[in-house]
Amino acid sequence: MATTLRPEELIDNSVVDMEGRKIGKVGTVYLSDESRQPEWVTVKTGLFGQKESFVPLQGAYLESDGIHVQTSKEKVSEASRIDTDTDLSGEESAELYTHYNLPAPRGAMPEERSRTDTETRSEQGTTGAAGARGRTDERTGPRSEGEAMVRSEEHLRAGTEETESGRVRLRKYVVTEEEQMNVPVSHEEVRIEREPISESDRSAPHDIGEEEQEVILHREQARVTKENVPVEKVRLGKEKVTEEETVAGEVRKEKFDIEEEEGGRRGRRGRNT
Repeated sequence: MATTLRPEELIDNSVVDMEGRKIGKVGTVYLSDESRQPEWVTVKTGLFGQKESFVPLQGAYLESDGIHVQTSKEKVSEASRIDTDTDLSGEESAELYTHYNLPAPRGAMPEERSRTDTETRSEQGTTGAAGARGRTDERTGPRSEGEAMVRSEEHLRAGTEETESGRVRLRKYVVTEEEQMNVPVSHEEVRIEREPISESDRSAPHDIGEEEQEVILHREQARVTKENVPVEKVRLGKEKVTEEETVAGEVRKEKFDIEEEEGGRRGRRGRNT
């Protein structure tokens, strides 16, 4: 492999083929008997991820978008379906090396392979959050006296993802309503003005007869016009509201049983967690 990959780095990572296409997510990691380094991973392919296919890690490297492997998505889909709940047998290992045109190491012989199975399964909780389940199971023989055993537990790991919850549109439309206002208007009216006769008017001759005088009257009329006047600006804004949501999931833990053998009789002394 181009770089040294650790099993814990591969868990829950995406697998990307040589053309940059996503194949699936890592389900199980298999180690090499000789180097104890990751040699194979399984990814879930097919409809609803019901099939797990083996992908070789030779030449693979890890980047931010996932594990880049040196094979194609079609090649992985065409690989033989192998039960991932058991150890990889020599025949199965040889079949995989042949399918991917890889040289088989000496360890790929029947019944000579062991497996470190590190798998994660995402479980959908009742509230929609995902719980993580991991398992590391290294099959070895009986441990020697004084050698320590590691007890592991599963812990829930919760996160968040952003999904669309709805859309809001701001729409402007026109309505017509009646508006009234008072406008002052003026008009002209006729009035008769009288003034006394002066001495000059008395001395001037006056004939009795008909005479008329005309006056033009004016008045103001109310006139209505319209103008567009901006009154305010309106826009849509968003604010983030944080609230707590409870998630739940099943976790597993390992416990120890102590058995002692005395005089050919075996008994269970107690349980230690």
